[in-house]
This record gives sequence, structure tokens and C-alpha cells, in this order.
Amino acid sequence: MKIGASVAGLAGLGLAAWLLANFGLVRILDLVGQAGSSGIAAVIAIHLVQIAFSAAGWREIAGPMARRPTFGGYCLLRWIREGVNNLLPVVQIGGEFVATRLMRRRAVPLAAAIAGTVADLTIEMVTQIVFTLFGLGLLLHGGGGGGLFGTAAGFVLVAVLVAAAFLGAQWFGVAVFERGLTRIGRALGWAGTAQVEGLRQALLGCYRRPPRVLVAACWHGMSWLLGGAEVCLALHFLGRDINIGSGMVIESLGQAVKAAVFVVPAAVGVQEGSYIVICHVFNISPEVAIALSLMKRLREVVLGVPGLVTWRLLSARGIGSDAQRGPKVWP
Repeated sequence: MKIGASVAGLAGLGLAAWLLANFGLVRILDLVGQAGSSGIAAVIAIHLVQIAFSAAGWREIAGPMARRPTFGGYCLLRWIREGVNNLLPVVQIGGEFVATRLMRRRAVPLAAAIAGTVADLTIEMVTQIVFTLFGLGLLLHGGGGGGLFGTAAGFVLVAVLVAAAFLGAQWFGVAVFERGLTRIGRALGWAGTAQVEGLRQALLGCYRRPPRVLVAACWHGMSWLLGGAEVCLALHFLGRDINIGSGMVIESLGQAVKAAVFVVPAAVGVQEGSYIVICHVFNISPEVAIALSLMKRLREVVLGVPGLVTWRLLSARGIGSDAQRGPKVWP
């Protein structure tokens, strides 16, 4: 896994460098400079709301548990989770393991911590598929896309198969699922996943209340929709206004590509390339498309670096001392 992520990451860096050189690094940086600190601040602000919505969905699907984190605790964990996935050279599920480990260090039962995080990741995957289908519908309704529609539909099909396999493993192949979880945990430096008891019951418990699942899906759905608004806002500061429907198409298809290439750390290079292709449908130049991607990456850095620092500070606290502090272990 580490070798694969490293190779994929280097290939992505090479692609990103080629795109920047080919379409003019100076021009692209000028566009980002045109957006200025106000543009970056606006993008950060809307993403903070996305984090809150995603955290609400996570807390809902995880359900009640011993020493359950507060809503603020889940926001903190979601912030760290995104920082790890966006900034560290790991496949884009490393943040989930970090968040689970932090919960375990705060004396949350391991099975409950893993089950809630896995269930949240599952709901996020399913709602992303729905969001991508929504974007494809908007693209088809607008009469554009051509070959892009077929390619995007292929990504959706792959995503559906992956989500179905992921759900099937949780329901029917728990032994295989647990072995895979253990292997990934060890690859990321955490052998504690091998000591999971009651994982299947905890996982099924997350899904056995349909109202809870529906509410969690709604929270995640709103978070995805805010991503489309973020695209419109960023392009506005880049001097290229589009309607909200176009923003939804760009975000939904861009996120679909990013999910499909999860082995590439932070989808470096791939995100920029996909934006060029998708934005072309809306007559947005490659330079603006890459600048849009860079604005998102600046937002990831500004939010992610403090998140990583917070993770290291929290990790420095031992589980024994935290367990002895009573209920005041989460914000």
C-alpha cells in the first residue's frame, strides 16, 4: 500500500507539474492572486459549514455509545480526518483510521469507534453516488457533455460496484472485512485494529434504525450540495461567474474522479486534470480550471495544517490519563 501510494503520488506530481508548465504557471498564479485573501477566506468559510454538516451526519449514524463525542468533538475529528487525507502521503482513507484511533485514545470502545466511522464512510460514499447522478442529470438536461457524460457514467458504475461490495462485506463477509481492516491498520502503523470484538454487532446497529440512516444521509447530502456552491463562489472570485447548476456538475463529477483514484494521495494532478476536462464543457479555460483547483488546495492547506498539529497534540495524550479524566474528554 505504501509503495503503491508513493508511486501514484509521484505520477500525480508529475502530471500536476506538466499541467502547470503547459498552461502557464505565471498566468495561473495571477488568477489565484486576483481572487486574493477574500476569495480564499470565503471558500474556507463555506467549507467550515461543510465540515459541520458532515460531522452531524457522522454523529447521527454512529448513534449513542459509551463516552460518545459531542457534536463539537465530531467536528474536531472530521477536521483532522480531512487534514490527514488531504495533506499526508496516504491513500484517502488514512484520516478515518486516525479519527478512530483518537476516539479509542479517549476511551471510546474500539468496536463502536470503528463501526461508526465505517458506517459514516459508507453513507458518505452512497450520498456521493447520488450527488454524482444529480450532476449527470443536470449535465444531460443542459444538453452538454457529449463524451464526458459517458465517461462520468462509467465512474458512477464503478462507484456503485465499490459501494455495493463495501456494504456486502459489512453485512455478509465480516471475517474478510475484519482481516482487510486489520491489514490496512497495520500498513498505517496501527495494529490495534486486530483486537476488535463485537464489530459486526456494532456495524449492524448503526444501520438498524432507518430514520437515523436517513437523517445522516440528509446531512451528508447538504454537505455535497455546499461543495457545488463553493465552486461557484471560487469561480466568482476568479472572475468567471457560472450558475449554481454548473457548479454542481463541476463539483459532483470532480469528486467522483477524486474518489475513483483514491490511491493517489490528495488526488494530486488528477484533480487538476479532471477540472480542465469538466470545466471545458462550460467554456471555462484550462487556466481558470487549474486556478479553481489551486484555490481548493489552498483551503485544504490553511485548514489542514492546524488540523494535523491538533492531531499530534491529541495523540500525545495517553489513553490511561484520558480515561481517568472522566467525561470531559471531548469539547
